[in-house]
Amino acid sequence: MSNELITRENNERIKSFFLSLDRLPSLMERLFSTRQSTLNGESYYTDKELSEKLKISRRSLQDYRNEGRIPYIQLGGKILYRSSDIEKLLEDGYHGRFK
Repeated sequence: MSNELITRENNERIKSFFLSLDRLPSLMERLFSTRQSTLNGESYYTDKELSEKLKISRRSLQDYRNEGRIPYIQLGGKILYRSSDIEKLLEDGYHGRFK
């Protein structure tokens, strides 16, 4: 077992992680700029749309709903997610760089 300090410069996985974080703001901008308003200036995502946008499974979305971690609207058998709720959830979960 080594006592080597793992840094952004000497570890490819760490470097890749930080590159992904650097791209996150532009990806979020693209995610929310392509939505069309549908009701009183608010847009909504279906399960399928949101899972594709966030790159998570629909089952994960269901788990998040069941756990109360993600707000949603249920109309009959249809689940909808308000885009402003998802944006706020992502912003609240954002953690800046650490030093």
